[in-house]
Amino acid sequence: MEAKESRPQGFPELKNDTFLRAAWGEETDYTPVWCMRQAGRYLPEFRETRAAQDFFSTCRSPEACCELTLQPLRRFPLDAAIIFSDILVVPQALGMEVTMVPGKGPSFPEPLREERDLERLRDPATVASELGYVFQAITLTRQQLAGRVPLIGFAGAPWTLMTYMVEGGGSSTMSQAKRWLYQRPQASHQLLRILTDALVPYLVGQVAAGAQALQLFESHAGHLGPQLFSKFALPYIRDVSKRVKAGLQEAGLAPVPMIIFAKDGHFALEELAQAGYEVVGLDWTVAPEKARERVGKTVTLQGNLDPCALYASEEEIGKLVQQMLNDFGPQHYIANLGHGLYPDMDPEHVGAFVDAVHKHSRLLRQN
Repeated sequence: MEAKESRPQGFPELKNDTFLRAAWGEETDYTPVWCMRQAGRYLPEFRETRAAQDFFSTCRSPEACCELTLQPLRRFPLDAAIIFSDILVVPQALGMEVTMVPGKGPSFPEPLREERDLERLRDPATVASELGYVFQAITLTRQQLAGRVPLIGFAGAPWTLMTYMVEGGGSSTMSQAKRWLYQRPQASHQLLRILTDALVPYLVGQVAAGAQALQLFESHAGHLGPQLFSKFALPYIRDVSKRVKAGLQEAGLAPVPMIIFAKDGHFALEELAQAGYEVVGLDWTVAPEKARERVGKTVTLQGNLDPCALYASEEEIGKLVQQMLNDFGPQHYIANLGHGLYPDMDPEHVGAFVDAVHKHSRLLRQN
């Protein structure tokens, strides 16, 4: 399939489609690269912009989101932008209170404790209308990007969102969320269905607003073993891609490539490769050659440098990137980290990573 591009709002023409071509499985002249959490606290300008208001107020300001999304592109020749937002705007739109506690992370003062708490949630059909601020941020950013690189939209996958809503925040074990899966399987499925019903129009709305690709983050896949994953995570991951694709078609929008990133979900690689996503994101615990053997030739892989490798010297980063590119091979591949950038990372080293991908991937194609 050729890289089609939707320009419903008369957006500027795309000048660099390398990322989209790789996502669709087409040949590229070099390996495209972007970084999860590239708009993040490791950038001094990000910290300065963010200092003015609390986290979720920032998420609700299209101008602030646009500025934060563009900041890393002013510094680095990245091949894609990803809209600045948060996966937890979806539980918020479903009526749950979420605050971002500095130094601690997200907190839900009233998490879901029992089955009847599901009655507190709003109708998932209203979620997209609650999240108009994300759509506005996407449209504004797509215009401001002036066609430089494609813009990625994203959301959290149902299981990962459920963990926050039940745990009330981050957790090292997810034992409360998993207790639901074992003790209340019916209610768990009900909650996961509500989340899926909210995510589908939200993701379609992001494309209508100008997103040119979509990434679904199943950040907490690793807390589930193969059985629980195939019962409570995978069916909804599949459902999201199937229904988003149908929704785009219904809305008369061109298809966009979709990326699934299930962190620590290496036990389900084969299934993820057949879940209806063009791209499978890998974390750093997976060996690229083994992953390629397991997923086959047709799917594009994305990843997977250990983010902590950016603490190494720039010279060492170059060597690690070269090894990674050799292992993944030149085509059907998008370079990224195996997780998001950390706040204490040196922007210079992020630049070294991006430059090394471009340089070595061009050399790799010549040989």
